[in-house]
Amino acid sequence: MSKTEILAELPRLQLGELAEVQAKLDELVGEAWLDNGELSTADKAALDAALAEYQAHPDAGTPWREVLARLQAKLRP
Repeated sequence: MSKTEILAELPRLQLGELAEVQAKLDELVGEAWLDNGELSTADKAALDAALAEYQAHPDAGTPWREVLARLQAKLRP
């Protein structure tokens, strides 16, 4: 079965079947990550820069609990 055929069949699946497909995709992607999980030089540089920025200004951000409270307040009717 081709990728095009598989994609065409997905909308016809029941919710449980879609969950099975998603679980298998997650499993396969997880295995691929374990096999090839090295960060690129650019990814490492971006993480290092973010860490350095945080270390230089640790109070610049907003604690997650405050962000969550604001989001929840906006979502309440």
